[in-house]
Amino acid sequence: MPYDENHSPATGPRRPRRGLLTVAALVPTALVGWLVWQTASGPADNKPPKVLPPPSRATTATEPDRAPSPSASSPAASPSPSPSNGKGSGSGPLAGKVVVVDPGHNRGNFRHSREINQLVDIGTNRKECDTTGTATNAGYTEAEFTFDVSQRLRTLLEKQGATVKFTHSNDRPFGPCVDERAQFGNKTKADAVVSIHADGSATGNRGFHVILPALVKAGAADTAPIVGPSRELGERIAGKFVRATGSAPSNYVGGGTGLDVRKDLGGLNLSTVPKVFIECGNMRDPKDAALLTDPSWRQKAAQGMADGIGSYLNG
Repeated sequence: MPYDENHSPATGPRRPRRGLLTVAALVPTALVGWLVWQTASGPADNKPPKVLPPPSRATTATEPDRAPSPSASSPAASPSPSPSNGKGSGSGPLAGKVVVVDPGHNRGNFRHSREINQLVDIGTNRKECDTTGTATNAGYTEAEFTFDVSQRLRTLLEKQGATVKFTHSNDRPFGPCVDERAQFGNKTKADAVVSIHADGSATGNRGFHVILPALVKAGAADTAPIVGPSRELGERIAGKFVRATGSAPSNYVGGGTGLDVRKDLGGLNLSTVPKVFIECGNMRDPKDAALLTDPSWRQKAAQGMADGIGSYLNG
């Protein structure tokens, strides 16, 4: 599929009953808003998610030489990266903790289709190095979204004393590859890694979901040590995300739990430290896109992630 490796249908085992109870237990005060959202959105779609091709203005892996045109309806550009040495304040509840933030995709990927289409080993098989990501119908790209939210998240975590590392910065021409993203967290011996994304599914498919690593042991992949800790990290983030944003768990992935288990993602398969992906919403649904392009909502999304990470790291 033309988006990120995380945008294909789920293949890993699911434990929806446990996940649903966990998320509900973590955020009892958010359930009223969740029910209102569900009433307005209609019943959940239990059919497999249908991933659409990106609009003509979105950058895809088959468009190596064309940048997205500026759009009057696009949101303001991402804020300039704030000066940061990656280190927290040295005090606070997260002092001494290392968090790796992985902004999904790269705005330069569309100019480097040959490089990002190179296959890399993810343990279970070989997949593309990286992809361009999706975009809203107005042309706001996933890569822009993920870097904006990542910067906001870094600021919040550093204020709590955490040392925050990015897998890449905006000055990198493309990538990094999915295996390199995993290795970055491993080498830094991160206490937690979060890969930030937005989905590209069908109109009417709404809400967020957190992707957890399945039990995989093949080639260079062995997730046995991280499956449990990653699930706890994901459950904490899902619960706090509901509270901070008011968004409901996905109505098309995860059986209403906001949690999805996958074994086909190199970023998870090759990780040796607790790691999750979060799909913050569906860029191709107009209602979700209105949230994703709103700077104030993106701040809430970052706050939900920061709260979830903090809750996990503080036990």
